[in-house]
Amino acid sequence: MNIYSGSFVRLDIQKFRKDFKEILIWQRSHQFTLDIYKISVTFPPEEKFGLTSQIRRASYSIPTNIAEGCGRNTEADMCRFFIIAMGSASELEYQLLLVKDLGYLPSSAYNLLLNELIEIKKMLNAFIQKLKKSF
Repeated sequence: MNIYSGSFVRLDIQKFRKDFKEILIWQRSHQFTLDIYKISVTFPPEEKFGLTSQIRRASYSIPTNIAEGCGRNTEADMCRFFIIAMGSASELEYQLLLVKDLGYLPSSAYNLLLNELIEIKKMLNAFIQKLKKSF
């Protein structure tokens, strides 16, 4: 099911509570996290406990909070975790800009990652708005 397509209905929330992996936002944010891990390997060694660690934490926070939200009992609780995921996505957006500006990330890679992150944020926003209407 494609959540972003607008085919989301209230009854589907129960389905997602059973398996968060069915949600397109989770799938894309999980793949995005894998991409962040691959690219952050190239960051300087002195950033291992700095930006490398921080950018990885922010990236895996997105699918983690989606998964946790799906494990909650109410739409309001689920929504709260999706909002936290949105905050992590915004944090990551800045961190990507920073690593690009520091010269750790080529502009071409930055643009690809940023475009995907913007799409994930749009999807999160759409899901949050639909959840808010359900409670």
